[in-house]
Amino acid sequence: MNILITGADGFVGKNLCVALKNIRDGKDRRRPLLQIGQIFRYGRDDTDEALATACAEADFVFHLAGVNRPKDPAAFASGNAAFTEHLLELLRKQKKSCPVMLASSVQASLEGRYAGSLYGESKLRAEKAVFAYGEETGARVLVYRFPNLFGKWCRPNYNSVVATFCHNVAHDLPIRVEDPAIELELAHIDDVVEELLGALEGQETRRGRFCAVPVTHRASLGEIASLLQAFARQPQSLLVPEIPDGSFAKKLYSTYLSYLPAEKVCFPLRMNVDERGSFTELLKTVSGGQFSVNISKPGITKGQHWHNSKWEFFIVVSGRALIRERKLGTDEVLSFTVSGEKIEAVHMLPGCTHSITNLSDTEDLVTLMWANERFDPGRPDTFFEPVSQEGT
Repeated sequence: MNILITGADGFVGKNLCVALKNIRDGKDRRRPLLQIGQIFRYGRDDTDEALATACAEADFVFHLAGVNRPKDPAAFASGNAAFTEHLLELLRKQKKSCPVMLASSVQASLEGRYAGSLYGESKLRAEKAVFAYGEETGARVLVYRFPNLFGKWCRPNYNSVVATFCHNVAHDLPIRVEDPAIELELAHIDDVVEELLGALEGQETRRGRFCAVPVTHRASLGEIASLLQAFARQPQSLLVPEIPDGSFAKKLYSTYLSYLPAEKVCFPLRMNVDERGSFTELLKTVSGGQFSVNISKPGITKGQHWHNSKWEFFIVVSGRALIRERKLGTDEVLSFTVSGEKIEAVHMLPGCTHSITNLSDTEDLVTLMWANERFDPGRPDTFFEPVSQEGT
């Protein structure tokens, strides 16, 4: 199947093109029924001859090209409506009846705050042209009235408030929220691309005459700003906010990270170092505890304490260690010899004092540690008690 993508250099176009290439090149095997041939990318710098050639060869057209913020308002009509009509005419000349997908906008409804929108009017005219083409040729037409879109590679300071907010927060620039209560309907680019790939298979989501991205989110400007500011604090707090699977927060976090400047991609962690080695907190979560890494010098024993309700996993990833645990009030000691050659997770049980000893005379011991709760210096729940009672 040969595919023509207009607006291939735009936000949706870039993401769709790489998704199609992954399928074509066998990197994405989730859609075995899709056989991708040539991908014709058409951008604003390409010639009309190139567009005509692509129309002659295409088996499916993703018409994503459009004008959002022209210097001359007349460009709305020429860039959205007239160009769509021209594209359809080229397809007619080739006597094509291949499916055509149009990226339209909710503004084409011309309702509410969109009333009188020149952009909306130009998109509505484009929609009418596509519907007429479908009726005339019998071609399958798919008109999507997209809400606000966000995700990686979206241009900031253009037509996406999320892109602008992400860019500014990531670069320590101010953001302006005139009314935090304003609510937006948003679709993430990965959900958009999944829908478009489904449409290519004939599995588009239809809602009456129009098609739609089935997964969208609603969020206020205030909520978006608050989440982004929390993400920006993460390198200092180490706290990863709640990002449930499929949530807006999870998708926004991924989007935010794509705007980080090079100097923020890597950040230092606070290492607590002494003669025994070091202990470094890595990440903290709202409800899932925290992760740390412990480095012990040769022959060193650490721990010798217990917790009331806190529990941990010790996971040795490099070196060889002896982990010991003893339930308070008893003499029975549990012993585990573990190493990075066979990675295992050992529970540190509540009410059991525990220790970890580096068994090497020459190499450091590296242990990943997870605790079921974040460390609270005001309530540490940590009490000294030797595992071995000899000499006490």
